[in-house]
Amino acid sequence: MRPIDQQTILITGATDGLGRALAGRLAAEGATVLVHGRDDRRGEDTLKEIGGTASWYRADLSSLAETRALAAAVRADHPRLDVLVNNAGIGNTGPRRYESADGHELTFQVNYLSGYLLTRLLLPALTASAPARIVNVSSLGQAPIDFDDPMITRRYSPVQAYCQSKLAQIMFTIDLADELAGTGVTANALHPATNMPTKMVDAPVSTLEEGVRATHRLVTDPALDEVSGRFFDGLHEARANRHAYRSRARARLRELSERLTSP
Repeated sequence: MRPIDQQTILITGATDGLGRALAGRLAAEGATVLVHGRDDRRGEDTLKEIGGTASWYRADLSSLAETRALAAAVRADHPRLDVLVNNAGIGNTGPRRYESADGHELTFQVNYLSGYLLTRLLLPALTASAPARIVNVSSLGQAPIDFDDPMITRRYSPVQAYCQSKLAQIMFTIDLADELAGTGVTANALHPATNMPTKMVDAPVSTLEEGVRATHRLVTDPALDEVSGRFFDGLHEARANRHAYRSRARARLRELSERLTSP
């Protein structure tokens, strides 16, 4: 990878929690940081806080149209992108099932599907800048997808919704690593830390800095230049749910993702 002060890095969900703290650290190190969120006021506050060379991109990832517009805006401003950190996500939405603007189960779309689409649309910019990295912020909370009812229209469970979206991120990561082998673009996923003090956690047991340190490592560590398709628990490589390594399951997820994100 290039020196950090020569890199352009997009972080989704960067107006609070892990994303904001990571953006601040990378900006302080000299990176050009593209801050994504869905609230202009919080975006402006984040830019003031982190300083450095940073710019703001607003998009609501519960809308695939806005996700496409985000990708188009980033590519127009930055034809070369060194790192994409898919960090945006939502946690437990409660017992009620919600749908996105596109009619998909909300958690699946925000946590996985929009990140899938954004990554696909930004691959030309990443490839143009290779070596480049894709970092997917996932979780130890993982559950297999019921492909007969992926939007959980029957027997809805917010835990299942969250955990299947996080496993989907890891499955996509493994697929990307295979697809991008030899291009100089790597893809890895991680569980940054257990119950960090963010808006999604009521009783934190680890510090935000632990999560920032683990995610920052995947973004910047030269030792990971050739590492791709892996899942990390904090600073250490780990095994994801066994379904992540099943090619048939990943093929079904690919087909579903392409179908749901087709214009």
